[in-house]
Amino acid sequence: MSTQQLVKDCLRGKPEAQRQLYALFAESMLGLCYRYTKSINDAEDVLQDGFVKVYTSLHQYKSDGPLGAWVRRIMVNTALNFLKKNKKYRDEMYFSEQPLHPVADDNPVLDMDAKELASLIRQLPQGYQTIFNLHAVEGYSHVEIGEMLGISDGTSRSQYARARALLISWIENHSFEIKKGKYAGK
Repeated sequence: MSTQQLVKDCLRGKPEAQRQLYALFAESMLGLCYRYTKSINDAEDVLQDGFVKVYTSLHQYKSDGPLGAWVRRIMVNTALNFLKKNKKYRDEMYFSEQPLHPVADDNPVLDMDAKELASLIRQLPQGYQTIFNLHAVEGYSHVEIGEMLGISDGTSRSQYARARALLISWIENHSFEIKKGKYAGK
């Protein structure tokens, strides 16, 4: 079934089409939601809320771009709203306006798999993690991130640079520990 037909059938309220739409995007969107939250349960809540918004807003999809990109945008916005509304995340979403310290342009040799890197990203403070995901993973500009989070684009840049510097430090330590044999059994 084509994407256009799937959308039409969903708009007609056909349960099978809604199940197909969910099956088509649920796995990748759960991964997206999990990048912004600290638990799989919270990610599943965001996913559920996101799909409710997808189904109720589907009439706004204009077929001028991929359906997956449109669904992704809704999921990102749903995740950000979840972070803003949920006290345990909101309290960690502190954005400092302090001046930025320069960060080296050096890229560390990445001697880890994607799962390990994702784990490191999840260990970032919530504000850093959110901005890092929005910029490095989702591809939003700092101006867009500032508008989404109600911060200046300079603050977004600063928080991204700090997240990146922290990740580089952790990756360099990780590589050093591998060389020393700490992870020899892995």
